[in-house]
Amino acid sequence: MTLSAISLNALRAFESASRHLSLTRAAEELHVTQSAVSHQVRALEEQLGVSLFRRSTKGLILTDEGQALAPTIVSAFATMDRMLTAVSATGPMETVNLGVVGTFAVGFLFARLADFRTRHPRVDLRIMTNNNKVDLWTESLDLAIRFGDGAWHGVEARHLMDAPMTPLCSPAIAATLSAPHDLARIPLLRSYRAQDWPAWLTAAGVPEVTARGPLFDASAVMVQAAIHGEGVALAPPALFRRELDEGRLVQPFALCVTVGSYWLTRLMSRPATPGIVAFQDWILGLVAAEG
Repeated sequence: MTLSAISLNALRAFESASRHLSLTRAAEELHVTQSAVSHQVRALEEQLGVSLFRRSTKGLILTDEGQALAPTIVSAFATMDRMLTAVSATGPMETVNLGVVGTFAVGFLFARLADFRTRHPRVDLRIMTNNNKVDLWTESLDLAIRFGDGAWHGVEARHLMDAPMTPLCSPAIAATLSAPHDLARIPLLRSYRAQDWPAWLTAAGVPEVTARGPLFDASAVMVQAAIHGEGVALAPPALFRRELDEGRLVQPFALCVTVGSYWLTRLMSRPATPGIVAFQDWILGLVAAEG
């Protein structure tokens, strides 16, 4: 079967549905009805003679044939969208979708974005914050800034900065802490990374202390809870410098432990477009200049 025999609308409906794994979200993106998307996908399946999705109570699941076809179709439409945007006389040069772990976004990136916009006015940077559980493929992200060891399958990871962690808390709680073993009687606020507190407590010589405080899915929110006196958070002080300088947050102990770093990541299978390269060069140059 040749490409000319297949409807472009059917391919677009499949492309959107394969990214969202939802007919409803695909319909919203394409500004059509859900039944229209379903009809186009069904027509494509009939033309190809294969099933591309399985329907389940949780949404759509790509079949083996759908998984084989989706990357090529998604990449092709992304390339066309970028090129059409680039040659448009009125639109931006290129849209770059960036996922950012919330702590890095609030503590570092947002205060510096004006510089990027000034340097690259025709790059339309679209930012989606997350709690570090990010999937570049299913979320259609060109780039993602995430925290960890940099070892993610199928991903190019470029080191941005280390993020040594230490306990942070309100001034009132800090006044009750004279040594690390005092943490045994204070709620220790936890993130999804269960290994962080044990790493710091062991380094501080009190491995017997157990973190039993509330669990948060975002470190930035966890630190806000610490500011309000809910307990002690373990977080990188470099990304909460303003709160520390203002006295709303206190670092009671000098000891910092590195349990991961921030990385700029991109799928190896996704081409590095001019807009992607512009952001990569800008942020890598920025963190190098700021040390």
